[in-house]
Amino acid sequence: MNLTPLAAAALRAELLARASADQVARRALPHPPTRADWARVHAIDSANTARMRQVLVVAGWPGYALVGKDGSDAAWLLIQHGPLDLEEQALVLLSDAVRRQDANPRNLAYLTDRVRMYRGQPQLYGTQYRNSELYAVEDPERLDERRSEVGLGPHAEYDALVRGAAPR
Repeated sequence: MNLTPLAAAALRAELLARASADQVARRALPHPPTRADWARVHAIDSANTARMRQVLVVAGWPGYALVGKDGSDAAWLLIQHGPLDLEEQALVLLSDAVRRQDANPRNLAYLTDRVRMYRGQPQLYGTQYRNSELYAVEDPERLDERRSEVGLGPHAEYDALVRGAAPR
């Protein structure tokens, strides 16, 4: 469904504001966070989930043509902090948008891995970790090839970044 240019601009601004609030709340978490700290973050996630459900129904994936690259990236961030059913719904729409070159293939890789992990399946792109350990990867010999196809760098560099170490 097409939105008017004014509605699309308002949606972009809203997505950017929601993504910013999401990140501010997460960065403000003390170490270790309390239940009350997480409750504040979960309240933001819950509101964002409800809104993203509406957006996906009304507009489909908010792609580059609708909300710009930054707006599309913000939508992806909000989806990543939602429940699995929302991520699954978004994955279908994001896949189509990437095929049309209307969304970031790297975002699709991250969301694909996240959904696969929550389904108990091995990931494809090596983007998901649990307790600083790489979650299982399908066909690890081709991992860097798949990463390259979507614009991600070598996994060894990403692994070093995630673990806070210098690349080998």
